[in-house]
Amino acid sequence: MDYLFEISERLIAHASTDIQRPQLQKLSQGGRMIGLKGARGVGKSTLLLQFAKSFLRDKKKLYISLDDIAFADQRLTDFADTFVKLGGECLLLDEVHSYKGWARELKNIYDRYPGLQVLFTGSSMLQLSDGLPELSRRAVIHDLPALSFREYLLFETGISFELLSLEDILRDHQRLSKEIWQEIRPLQHFEAYLKGGCYPYFFENPETYDIRLRETVIRVIESDLLITTGISPSSMEKIKQLLYIISHSVPFKPNIDKLAERMQIGKNNLKAYFRYLDMAGITRSLFSAKKGISLLTKPEKVYLAHPNLMHSLNPGQVNAGTQRESFFLSQLAPLHTVTEPDKADFRVDDHYLFEIGGKNETPAQIKGESNAYLAVDGIETGFGNRIPLWLFGFLY
Repeated sequence: MDYLFEISERLIAHASTDIQRPQLQKLSQGGRMIGLKGARGVGKSTLLLQFAKSFLRDKKKLYISLDDIAFADQRLTDFADTFVKLGGECLLLDEVHSYKGWARELKNIYDRYPGLQVLFTGSSMLQLSDGLPELSRRAVIHDLPALSFREYLLFETGISFELLSLEDILRDHQRLSKEIWQEIRPLQHFEAYLKGGCYPYFFENPETYDIRLRETVIRVIESDLLITTGISPSSMEKIKQLLYIISHSVPFKPNIDKLAERMQIGKNNLKAYFRYLDMAGITRSLFSAKKGISLLTKPEKVYLAHPNLMHSLNPGQVNAGTQRESFFLSQLAPLHTVTEPDKADFRVDDHYLFEIGGKNETPAQIKGESNAYLAVDGIETGFGNRIPLWLFGFLY
């Protein structure tokens, strides 16, 4: 175990705490067992190491990644037992989905060692397994989404802007916009964010970001999805095929019968693949506000999860209108329920209607509708129900 302590101390010591995401404070609010899940690449490991460095200075702690070869033939409960006997107080477990039976053993650790705090990270697809229900009464689970536009600006400029609620934006967007562009010109950064910046590793080497993003997507499908769902290699290839079709047709409006025939798979399997891609953080499906959502519900539209994926998976073919819609959906969906309405582009929380467009967009689609707004690209300040699109990037 000595070498694991050495690696842990080295990683924690080298963790930069210059820029911290809001979710770090959530981890610091306590609890014997805390989980952090999100798509590969969003910064879960960094957040765990920052927590250890900033909030566990005086505690005996150990950070380990469960995809380490050391756990290929070692029970996690036995390891925790040894750690506690050595005086261990906080165990930080990264990549728990890589360890078979992780949920059962975390449950046992929680029950057997009441003095031990456990924090763990895992794939956004954890809820596809039986694990999270088993831990529901023991662990507090937080989601870590991709960087918002507000967080991107923090990384890019060092300026920390206040979080805004949707109600704040709808009620007082003129004043809020002015306060922000008195410090920076958001439109000077907005296009760059749409192309690259949703994942923190963008800032390590922007020139290779597109390549790393494509590699991340492939690894999610070939590793995380394979581990979490137990799909066969042939199914994995079908999911890659489906992603190719989606990425070249976004927003993709699926005809389940024709698509299932084209891909030579069953319709229920096809619907499951859509769900897998959503849970993996690669796509984001939009469902009808009238039909509701179930495991077998057909999505009305399928977007890539954020605009960076559009530029990475189908460069040179990015439609400006779709990019705007993808941005809006990516910023709203982590905190709000977004569905497909009869009119306009999106319905939010079953209450607000939004039409997304460029600065020449007219309100024709939402004329006569109550609680209806235009999210407009290319403007710094709005008026009435015309709101700058970029401002919706300050929700988290």
